[in-house]
Amino acid sequence: MRYIKLGRTGLDVSPVAIGAMTYGEPDRGHPVWSKGEDEARPLIKHALESGINFFDTANLYSLGSSEEILGRALNDFADRDEVVIATKLRHPMRLGPNGRGLSRKAIMTEVDHSLRRLGTDYIDLYQIHRNDHATPWEETLEALSDLVTAGKVRYLGASSMHAWEFAKALHLQKQHGWARFVSMQNHYNLLAREEEREMIPLCLDEGVGTIIWSPLARGRLARAWDDARASARSETDGAYADLLYSPEEEAANREIVNAVGQVAEAHGVGRAQVALAWLRRQPVVTAPLVGAGSIQQIDDAVASLDVELSDDEVRALEGPYTPRYDWQGVSDEAELEAIRQRVPGMAL
Repeated sequence: MRYIKLGRTGLDVSPVAIGAMTYGEPDRGHPVWSKGEDEARPLIKHALESGINFFDTANLYSLGSSEEILGRALNDFADRDEVVIATKLRHPMRLGPNGRGLSRKAIMTEVDHSLRRLGTDYIDLYQIHRNDHATPWEETLEALSDLVTAGKVRYLGASSMHAWEFAKALHLQKQHGWARFVSMQNHYNLLAREEEREMIPLCLDEGVGTIIWSPLARGRLARAWDDARASARSETDGAYADLLYSPEEEAANREIVNAVGQVAEAHGVGRAQVALAWLRRQPVVTAPLVGAGSIQQIDDAVASLDVELSDDEVRALEGPYTPRYDWQGVSDEAELEAIRQRVPGMAL
């Protein structure tokens, strides 16, 4: 494994990261597709043995169960000083006041809960899980910086938002001498390239590394367009998936998926390897988040690091793309309702 730096930091991370949303006890999260501890531990161990040292989760994932499973596995299988643990906060963790958001109170509360669940005394990369429009940026950014000063957090990261919002945050951090966001976790793949308009140029200019969620477009880039198979997750995402890839772009998406297949056949590799190799060519991309639910998916992600695409192949992959809706997230109320539906009457 050839490790790379995260943005302009000195932090060494693998160019493939494991997205731990896949791991969590089904009764606390996604009963159809999340993998409980017995299934998750061998996958985390295999990722470590493959050289992957970068693991991303969030307090929301399976309502803390993902952090617990990941923390115990890393404590058992890895040297804490060698792995990079990333987690996130902002989404609702309980009903009632101060159960969500990026207020100082919420941040100071949730970081301690995450540390406890992960079984560690520091978090390598602490990320805001979208922006909180109900809290002033200054309050959020000062509180996050204080976590770095206190030694509970090593680096700070952000996730999908409008580029102007991220630019404002970076400006405020510089103005006040607060710890800076070093990463942006955003939505980017061959079927979703709207971030190339503003966010990616901003990150390049500011030296911010990007960590990519949904690098395979909910699996659409990993299988033929007419393949009837679908992952358990894509079958249950419903309207949420439609926000990401709407039917209006179906013709262009079909062409792109077909091009992925042709390039994959020419290289004698799987489609997922081609889609991930395309991301690796983008200078701003540090690592895609691979929600690996099998050993094969981990092996494919690692093998993608050896796939080199020609300029002609890249043009064939990118050519059919058409502009589409720039999705930045669902509303706070929609998120809260999803939590209520998942665990009625929850009180954590």
